[in-house]
Amino acid sequence: MSKTKINKIVLAYSGGLDTSVIIPWLKENYDNPEIIAVLGHLGQDVDVEEIEARAKSSGASKLYIEDLQDEFVTDFIFPTLKAGAKYEGYLLGTSMARMPIAKRLVKVAKIEKADAVCHGCTGKGNDQVRFELSIKAFAPELKIIAPWREWQIKSRDEALEYAQKHGINLKLTSETNYSKDMNLWHLSHEGMDLESTENEPLYNKEGFLEMGVSPEKAPDTFEYVTLEFVAGIPTALNGNKMNGVALIKELNKIGGKHGIGLFDVVENRLVGMKSRGVYETPGGTILHRAHEVLETICLDKETSHYKALIAQKYAELVYNGQWYTPLREALDAFVDKTQERVTGEVKLKLYKGNIINAGTKSPYSLYSKDLASFNEHGIYNQADAAGFINLYGLPILVKALLDMERGN
Repeated sequence: MSKTKINKIVLAYSGGLDTSVIIPWLKENYDNPEIIAVLGHLGQDVDVEEIEARAKSSGASKLYIEDLQDEFVTDFIFPTLKAGAKYEGYLLGTSMARMPIAKRLVKVAKIEKADAVCHGCTGKGNDQVRFELSIKAFAPELKIIAPWREWQIKSRDEALEYAQKHGINLKLTSETNYSKDMNLWHLSHEGMDLESTENEPLYNKEGFLEMGVSPEKAPDTFEYVTLEFVAGIPTALNGNKMNGVALIKELNKIGGKHGIGLFDVVENRLVGMKSRGVYETPGGTILHRAHEVLETICLDKETSHYKALIAQKYAELVYNGQWYTPLREALDAFVDKTQERVTGEVKLKLYKGNIINAGTKSPYSLYSKDLASFNEHGIYNQADAAGFINLYGLPILVKALLDMERGN
C-alpha cells in the first residue's frame, strides 16, 4: 500500500547497505518522490565518483557531499574532549557524528524545499534518537521518515538480498556484513560474530581492523609523541602546529601503527538493551590520555573531582542525542572555565597497545616539587598535621568513645 504522498525527501546517505536500499524503497512506498541524498563527510574514506554513481543508480536525483570535518572537530570533538566525556569507556565517535549530519540535513532540506527528511537508523539503536532530536531542534515542522521502523526487512542479510534484487552492487556478502561506522574520530564494528559476548574479536583477521593493527602486530619498538594544549585544546604534535583535523589524522596513523585505541565493550543503549561493539579510536585515545595527564597538574582537587561528575553527565547527553539542549550549553560554560589554564605539554610513549606517561609540564602547574618532597619547606610544617588529623578524625573518635560507654 502506498504511503502518504510526499514530493521530495532529503536522505542522510552513507553509501552503505541500509541507505542504498532505502532509496528504491522510498520510491516504491511513498508514490515515487524525488530523493536527494546528503553525505556528511566526517573524515571517512569517500570515493566521490563511486558514491555518486551508486546514489543515482539507486534512484536519487541528486547527491550533496558536505565536508563537515572542521565543524565536527571544532564544535563537537574538542568540546567533548575538554569535558573528558566517555560513555562507559566509549569515546563517543558515532554519537558525536550524528548531530552535525542532522544539522546539515535540515539545511539542505530547507534549500531544496523538501517535505521530509529520512535516515537509515534501525528501530533498536541509539542513532535514531540522535538524528531525530537534532532535526527537531532545527526544523520541528519537517516530517521524519525512518524506514527500519516501517518496512518488512528484518536483518542486514535481508537488506543485502533486497539490494541485489534491485541491482545495487555494494561489494558485500553475508561473510563481510559487519555494521560499521567510520569517521575522522573512530571506526565501529557491530554484528555477526560480535553479537555473541563469548567470541573474541577477530583483530588479526585481514580486513577486520581498518585504522590500525592489533598489539601483536605492532612494532617491537616504542615511539614518543608530544602534544601541546592551549586552554584544553590540542594545538601541536611533536612540535608542529596543526589544525584539529590534521592533528587527529596524524595521531590516527601513529596510534594505529602501535595498536592503540582498541575497545571492546558491551554497552547500555539508550533504548534499554545491551549491545556489543568494537571500536577503533587510535588518535582519540591518545588525545584523551594526554588531556587527562595535563589536567592532573593544572586543576585543583575540588575542581578535578567535580569535573569528573560533569564528564559523566556530559557523556550521557552526547550518547543520548541531547546535544542541542540548554543543559549541554550550561555544562560547556563550566568546562570552558575549568580549561582556562589547561595549557602545556604532554609526552607519551606508545608501545604495543599501551600508552605510557613520559612527562608533562605547564606554565600553570599547581605541582610544587619542593612542597611534595620529603625535605622541610617553609610553607608546610609537618607538626601541623597532628591538629589537622585530630579535627578531621573527630567524628570517628566521638563515635568510638560513645560506643565504649554503651558497652559496644
